[in-house]
Amino acid sequence: MSMNILFIGGTGQISLPCVQKAAAAGHSVTVFNRGQHAGDGLPEGVATITGDMGDAASYGELGRRGFDLVCQFMVFTPEQMAQDIATFAGRTGQYIFISSASVYEKPARHYIITEKTPTVNPFWDYSQRKIACEALVKAQKELPWTIVRPSHTVRTGLPTMMNEGDVIGRRMLAGKPVLVCGDGTTPWTLTRSVDFAAPFIGLFGKQAALCEDFHITSDRAYGWNSIYRTIAAGLGVEADIVHVPTDVLVRYHPAWEGPLVGDKTWAALFDNAKVKGVAGDFNCSEDLAQVLAEPIMQFRARLAEGGPRASELEPLMDRIAREQGALGRG
Repeated sequence: MSMNILFIGGTGQISLPCVQKAAAAGHSVTVFNRGQHAGDGLPEGVATITGDMGDAASYGELGRRGFDLVCQFMVFTPEQMAQDIATFAGRTGQYIFISSASVYEKPARHYIITEKTPTVNPFWDYSQRKIACEALVKAQKELPWTIVRPSHTVRTGLPTMMNEGDVIGRRMLAGKPVLVCGDGTTPWTLTRSVDFAAPFIGLFGKQAALCEDFHITSDRAYGWNSIYRTIAAGLGVEADIVHVPTDVLVRYHPAWEGPLVGDKTWAALFDNAKVKGVAGDFNCSEDLAQVLAEPIMQFRARLAEGGPRASELEPLMDRIAREQGALGRG
């Protein structure tokens, strides 16, 4: 059944393949965003509305247009969620909020994460805000919600441990060491955005998806050593990895506590039975080189255009690598 769908976002790391899948499935799709990436990969026939969520008057008009389904990729704070509830409550049949799998309890009580895993993350304010957003939408009765929690989903950006992104690729190409938390063997799930998109649109219009939360991830995890070495291989170099304990990294740079202690220090293995029971079975690429192919290609494109630039954290990374790499040497 064709639906009239609004994507808030729509051209980002995760959202663009979802827009493409929705349009290919025959839905009428409208994308609302600031227009910074307008037209980048959007299928023919997708309508665009340029605007800002911060403009309450114009944003409020979206609710009055009566979309069958709203996919919200750009809410990160409780204040933004409260605005969405006021805008769309009673005006849409389904509101899908993109949360994050980082909301799950750290450290987890069980090595396999399900939707029954508690949402408690005392280490990362990003995750805490997502948890608060979930609580707000769950507490109200007028907006039929579905919560979707992606884990580490890749398309444009290189997957890294401290959210350094392109800095890791630059350092590898320059022959500089890169930092890996712990011994690099902790299993970590990576999912291609294009693989995420199929089960995501499978939740559209499903009664069984209403007032339920789901994560959508690959069933396969990889060690961080393998992830970094595969990135390096894709760039035609070898990775010089320096392993550093989590607590040591956080002492060097306290801001790393969120992405490390609040996320990537721990194993991330997911049971996807719940979403498969509603959206249908799906397959994700399990070949790490294939999973990383597009992020590497996108990084190379940015490099060719004159970016990415050096990070202010690089001198600190050099220092950590030098000091930690010297331990135990004569």
